[in-house]
Amino acid sequence: MPLPELAVGPITALEAALLPTVLVMASGRGERFLASGGVVHKLQADLGGKTVLQRTLDAVQSSGLNWHLEQAAHPGMGDSIAAAVRTTADAPGWMVLPADLPLVQSDTLLAIARAPLLHGVLFPMYQGQRGHPVRFSPECGLALMGLSGPKGAAAVVAAQPQLSWPVGDVGVVTDIDTLDDLNHARALLHRTGI
Repeated sequence: MPLPELAVGPITALEAALLPTVLVMASGRGERFLASGGVVHKLQADLGGKTVLQRTLDAVQSSGLNWHLEQAAHPGMGDSIAAAVRTTADAPGWMVLPADLPLVQSDTLLAIARAPLLHGVLFPMYQGQRGHPVRFSPECGLALMGLSGPKGAAAVVAAQPQLSWPVGDVGVVTDIDTLDDLNHARALLHRTGI
């Protein structure tokens, strides 16, 4: 079945108010990156003249979507997501985006936000791989606010109807967990000029 036609072009303030808020998750300690030989926190590592975090934020800001950066220290990813959703409780849904996905494209974020989702969860799919951001409908709000621990929103995802949305953006699966990941992202950036 062909994908439905989506709106294209820049987002208006009115449309942004009707679309999910992007939650940029930047609370992690980055221990795997440091253990792999990194000398700074992975979000502060240089990627083509900008930090990993700044590249992610640039894409979010360019999308025109409403967003929230969650940087406070939390015991686990579940706690971080819960705090971010509580802070943006009036949002018409959420898109959980780890801050270590610096190659994600603003057009992809907008496509995920504009994709039809009546209830449940939607995630981007790149060449058979599940990616981020994971989008949650407003009905998931209470469950997201109740999260805690290291497993993020896995329990909420498992309990909801799920829709995958095919994308052509390798950035949705290019996260920076190790120094090798950073070098891979640098090579992609150099090759594609993202």
